[in-house]
Amino acid sequence: MNIIEERGNQIVEEFSVFDDWLEKYNYLIEMGKDMPLIDSKYKIKDNLITGCQSNVWLHPEFKNGKVYFYADSDAVITKGIINMLIRALSDATPDEIINADLGFIDEIGLSEHLSPTRSNGLVSMIKQMKLYAMVFKTKT
Repeated sequence: MNIIEERGNQIVEEFSVFDDWLEKYNYLIEMGKDMPLIDSKYKIKDNLITGCQSNVWLHPEFKNGKVYFYADSDAVITKGIINMLIRALSDATPDEIINADLGFIDEIGLSEHLSPTRSNGLVSMIKQMKLYAMVFKTKT
């Protein structure tokens, strides 16, 4: 099991303590509130993820062979979703990110409980994170 799968399993464990989706949404909101703020210099058009209903800024950095993500959003649930993705994918190698199985998203039931527009946003966030990893892979 790789580091991303381990982190995904930890997220599944955290969500498993909640009985209904209202509690899980509240937990996502808390995850969004706990996310470190992105430096305002990175809240630029080039860092906006297209395909999201709300604004999501994603800034990647490549250090010592690993990718680190920093983000922000103007919607609290979306902020929780991107924070969850950062927890899973940040501080991993480009190959780990590119090949990551993000089955934990379905395991916690997130995909089926998001509105279609938020679901599209989730897919766009994952796609952008994997694209950054592909770019950084060419630099190794």
